[in-house]
Amino acid sequence: MRSPQPPTAPIVFDRALLVRRRDRAAACADRHDFLLAHVADDLADRLAVVRRTFEVTLVLGAHHGIVGRRLRALPSIRLVIEAESAPALLARCDGPRALADEELLPFRAETLDLVVAPLTLQHVNDVPGALLQIRRALKPDGLFLGVMLGGATLTELREAFLAAEAEIEGGASPRVAPFADVRDAGALLQRAGFALPVADADALTVTYATPFDLMRELRGMGATNALAARRRTPLARTTLMRAAEIYAERFSTPDGRVKATFEIISMTGWSPHDSQQKPLAPGSATTSLAVVLGVRERSAGKPE
Repeated sequence: MRSPQPPTAPIVFDRALLVRRRDRAAACADRHDFLLAHVADDLADRLAVVRRTFEVTLVLGAHHGIVGRRLRALPSIRLVIEAESAPALLARCDGPRALADEELLPFRAETLDLVVAPLTLQHVNDVPGALLQIRRALKPDGLFLGVMLGGATLTELREAFLAAEAEIEGGASPRVAPFADVRDAGALLQRAGFALPVADADALTVTYATPFDLMRELRGMGATNALAARRRTPLARTTLMRAAEIYAERFSTPDGRVKATFEIISMTGWSPHDSQQKPLAPGSATTSLAVVLGVRERSAGKPE
């Protein structure tokens, strides 16, 4: 009897289309990298407090090299390898480089001390599989730092398009990618076998002169709609204009600009190692909770 095949991850993103769009955006990437710059600074701040020297670091999803350059400035970072699936972006990186798909890592087990994935995994179809590969590529007690966009990202744009399409076309098509929330991120780290998993979220609000400036920014990031289930017909001009009107009506700032939200989820996990702190076994505590809380202890079911 043939053994059952493992389930495959659903195809959410058209990865080939995503690579083509990111390649087209490569020449002007530094004009639209404010979000990456923010992420690079945050990653550097997090690494600065880790008392560890990282001999071999992988930047998975190197973009145009901004994160790699920031990490090379840290005294704790030695060799930095940059991996990227878009060839034109990879060409703008410095130092050792690898053309690699984030869903199929070309690295042997236990060869990396640090893996950084900056705004990379939110466009991967099989996030649990990618995290598992990252964990396997890390040496024991190696560190993973990942940054993804969270569920509150571009809620304004999503709402404006949904309202405009429902009003004009009688229905809506997916235009903004689904994003995870912070609880999902923590669960994904645990599922992949990381030790000491931590996930936290922060919201960054940016303003633009018009909704069209936001859309141009997203195009400059190579982050326009690459959903596999996207509508294949061009967006009608009347729908686009109505979406821009709704956006301006609902999400304007007092000075007449429009706001856009980017929720940034940061993930930290360690490859398991015997030296790491372990949770206490159930029943091994030597101090009662009543003593800690400063209350009187009594048996269950017995009234005072």
